[in-house]
Amino acid sequence: MTEIRGTQAGTSGADSLTEWLSARTDAELTELLRLRPDLAVPPPSTMVVLGGRAQQRASVSRAADELDTLDFGLLELLALAGAEETPMTRAELNDALAARALTGKGKVTKKAVDSSLAKMRAYALIWGTDPISIIPAAIDTIPWRLGRALEPAESMSEAEITAALNSLGERERGLLETLANSSPIGRTRDAAPETPADRPVQKLLAAGLLRWLDEQTVELPATVRQVIRGEPVFDPTTLTAPVITGDKLKPADVNAAAAGEALELVRQSENVIAVLGAAPAPALRAGGLGVRELRRIAKAADLDENRLNLVVELLAAAGLIASGTPDPAPASDTADDYWTPTMTVDGWLNSTTARKWEVLASAWIDVPRVPWMIGMRDPSDKPIAALAEEGRAPSAPRDRASILGLLAELDSGQSASPAEVSRLLAWRHPRRSGRLRTFAVENTLAEASALGLVARGALSSPGRAMLHGGDAEAEMAAALPKPIDYILVQADLTLVAPGPLVPDLLEQVTLVADIESAGAASMYRISENSIRRALDAGLTATELQTMFSSKSKTPVPQSLSYLIDDVARRHGRLRAGVAASFIRCEDASLLAEVLASPVAEPLALRALAPTVAVSQAPLREVLAELRAAGFAPAGEDSSGALVDLRPRGARIPNRRLRHATRTPSSPSPEQLEALVRTMRAGDRAATPGRGGVRADGSRESNAAAIALLSSAAREGKSVNIGYVDAQGVATHRIVDPVSVGGGQLDAFDPASGAVRRFTLHRITSVSPVDSGKK
Repeated sequence: MTEIRGTQAGTSGADSLTEWLSARTDAELTELLRLRPDLAVPPPSTMVVLGGRAQQRASVSRAADELDTLDFGLLELLALAGAEETPMTRAELNDALAARALTGKGKVTKKAVDSSLAKMRAYALIWGTDPISIIPAAIDTIPWRLGRALEPAESMSEAEITAALNSLGERERGLLETLANSSPIGRTRDAAPETPADRPVQKLLAAGLLRWLDEQTVELPATVRQVIRGEPVFDPTTLTAPVITGDKLKPADVNAAAAGEALELVRQSENVIAVLGAAPAPALRAGGLGVRELRRIAKAADLDENRLNLVVELLAAAGLIASGTPDPAPASDTADDYWTPTMTVDGWLNSTTARKWEVLASAWIDVPRVPWMIGMRDPSDKPIAALAEEGRAPSAPRDRASILGLLAELDSGQSASPAEVSRLLAWRHPRRSGRLRTFAVENTLAEASALGLVARGALSSPGRAMLHGGDAEAEMAAALPKPIDYILVQADLTLVAPGPLVPDLLEQVTLVADIESAGAASMYRISENSIRRALDAGLTATELQTMFSSKSKTPVPQSLSYLIDDVARRHGRLRAGVAASFIRCEDASLLAEVLASPVAEPLALRALAPTVAVSQAPLREVLAELRAAGFAPAGEDSSGALVDLRPRGARIPNRRLRHATRTPSSPSPEQLEALVRTMRAGDRAATPGRGGVRADGSRESNAAAIALLSSAAREGKSVNIGYVDAQGVATHRIVDPVSVGGGQLDAFDPASGAVRRFTLHRITSVSPVDSGKK
């Protein structure tokens, strides 16, 4: 925890980070704790503790993830000037920026520099206004070799690099891929000038695909690394951000395209729910869905397998399907758990299209999984299964927020290509560029387009509302086509819905016809089976005729009327009820035919009267067997009314969604303000004259002791410490502190002639030694 001290305080008014933090306002300290919440856990008691924590490598690394390339460019200039030891004046920084602009890396405005410096001060990665000091650990976070940004911009274009890579042999290409997927700096004896020209390293140096640093070191140029890794090609050390040059589209056109995707997604999700309700899919032992089951579901739901991967992930994320024991249990109990719709799905199915979409889209925004990775190979070279644990990615919500957030900054209707988005994100978050490669951005945007959050490369109004906390459901409802209350019946026994239907008409149409193609205009096929399904549900022939004649804007073909009348005439002549089941028929000869048929034996039919028979089989089974034997029975209840026995599908109880990777809730502003007041009080308690110094000059509080040790390390002075070792033996010794941090004191012990490490909580007292450093 070595403190930083400059040779001149300047206008910063502080000789150390701790003093500078102490001089910050309460509002500035509260903002620091908000930006770097790890500094508040556990709550620091004093500014000394806060300052020490703010310099720890792990904490600094987390904070550096939020810096952009301009921030790192300024950090590099401060590091090259040695600002971790001797502060750098603002005038010196301006001169360094002017010299850096000569390398072709871009010239920035004073306003941009001021904003960047203010940002890094807010994160406490630099301190002081003029001169400026840098936290030592921040130097290690710079995502390129120190001094690389001061070198001229790379001259090879993407096309030239690609051509050079295509001409390489296997050994040369393998060497470059090793550097591209690890550190770009490589150590090799073949870098020496006298090395034969036919060696791989010398070939790569001659081709411009490696940069020579010294006789034993080479570097992979950033642009070559980007081409190999499939990233957008640009100089990552340039101080000016890449520009988005997409097309300007009409927001209404973007929203219309997004609404079409939302309609299709909802329809496909309903189909998958129906398939899983009818036949739950066995879960793999690892918890996912097997390839065979996915193919079965895709065929039954009329979906592409890649699209199905996204749909099942969305349904699981929204809690609409889950793995467990379904009710009713599957007939073939071949697995312990099955992927089945949950109880929640019934409420979802009965909600509006906009509400259905909002549930799915919000689930995708927050789910810590990457659906587009399904089918790819995991580190053990096994394919990643849908809904499997290998598909989890805690960083996924953050990456989605970065990608969509960038689109949200553009004007409404402004599009951006995946390459442009990836390039700008790499500039804004250079330490996260490995996760935001072009193919990752492209696949993420493809998923966002399938959800209607993005359309034609631009963020839709519902997507913008969802990102900004607006009413996304209302925005989607406004974008969706207005439901219509009519259909178009055609002579070939098909009917067309030229748009989304009102709920009542949609329910009737899906009952009496089977969908053939879905989209902005859907087509349905009417058949004998579909009409019988509607009659089984309780509709009469008259009601069906009336529905078609009143709702169709085209004449009802005579062939449809004949078909309805013919199916209705035969439907229900034979009736089955619950006895366990009973069969009654006004036509005694027809019932006699049933009793004489082969189906009578498996159903255990027994005649009670010429027009009545009973069975021990359930009513649903009786109806199915009779229909399979060529009869056309209808189910009825105890009052003689027709009953709807269509299967409702299996269900599973809802489970609480797991959020194991969710970031803990951040402290409230009030809590952070209270923490700042606590640190102020701790500082006052440790101030000399307030109980912090004993009569012998030793410090009685831990914070005061750490402050004295840090000061001694900074100024090269000796101290007298009281120490209790692991065996409980108490001693006093004079040491020269070297560094303080991480709960440890490293100090030179003159008695042993070596640097020793002391545990801070075992130090019982600290007092200065007047004689100074030995």
